[in-house]
Amino acid sequence: MVTIRLSRHGMKRVPLYKVVVADRRSGREGRVIEYLGNYDPKSPQAVGVVKKDRVEYWISKGAQPTQAVSKLLKRINKQTVAA
Repeated sequence: MVTIRLSRHGMKRVPLYKVVVADRRSGREGRVIEYLGNYDPKSPQAVGVVKKDRVEYWISKGAQPTQAVSKLLKRINKQTVAA
């Protein structure tokens, strides 16, 4: 099964996350199928940049977003609607 999840990058106490499509069996920083965007939780808005068309494509193909990614996508959608 394919999942859309966060992959941690950055240094100690300075997390940066990439939104990736990966096989569920691969590790957190293991093999990635495609990079979809990034997320910086330390920024003032704490909102990421994601390729929405690619997210929709992968969800249509059966990829399951994790709970954290689902919340992030909802937050991004709220900001784009409000703007």
